[in-house]
Amino acid sequence: MQVAEHTIELAGAPVFYRSAEAELAPLLYLHGCPTSSDDWIELLQRTGGIAPDLVGFGRSAKAANLDYTLAGLANFIELFLDHLEIQRVTLVAHDWGAGGGLVLAQRQPERVRRLVLVNALPLLDGFRWHGVGRIWRTPGLGEMAMGASTRSVLRRTLRRGYADPAALSRARFEAIWAQFDQGTQRAVLRLHRSSPERRLAEAGAALDTLAMPAVVIWGKRDPWFAPAFAERYGQRLQRAEVWPVDDAGHWPWLERQAVADRIEEFVRGA
Repeated sequence: MQVAEHTIELAGAPVFYRSAEAELAPLLYLHGCPTSSDDWIELLQRTGGIAPDLVGFGRSAKAANLDYTLAGLANFIELFLDHLEIQRVTLVAHDWGAGGGLVLAQRQPERVRRLVLVNALPLLDGFRWHGVGRIWRTPGLGEMAMGASTRSVLRRTLRRGYADPAALSRARFEAIWAQFDQGTQRAVLRLHRSSPERRLAEAGAALDTLAMPAVVIWGKRDPWFAPAFAERYGQRLQRAEVWPVDDAGHWPWLERQAVADRIEEFVRGA
């Protein structure tokens, strides 16, 4: 399928998104940090659907006055769907996109038909921020770390997120680097600083009420989110299947064709 690109205005700010026609019910892809809807191009070509650049990332607005919190991400997703007049979606979400998507799903469970979580931000008790996250959460130190994020430093950091570092192609990395500007760096810092572990767990307080069919996919070689949280999500969601992927990291669908196949199978209702 052909993937189209769009820019709309929400609450006075530009929002970029991609779309492809689909025979399925509306399908929404949400990316994580620090990437963009680029992550979903191949799946959009296979399944159709829509994939926005979340506020602060990619080609969407990155102004300092925007709401870089989990609640702010959920508000953004809700406003985006309302603007497109989409009432109900199958949600495929990764990392921080999954965090914002789950907050919205708990607010409006009737809006999510099926749910795919991929190495999701843990809205769960027991999570502790990884080393880089702790640095970003520290005023002053986080700014210094961002200032030191050269092309080679960012590439080395992102490659840690892959079981096979070669899976991060030069073209994919260059696209991420081109969008990793001061606005995205600010969004990353503010998201992390607005989200102490206690607040993340509180944001997932109503996970047990979610009864839509769900699959939790987790690359077990994720250096930032431990695979034990896949099982924890499986226990909290009422109708979840857990699928750990041994030979993949934080972006498993970009490393293993079988993961993309499983996502496509699930969103088609198989």
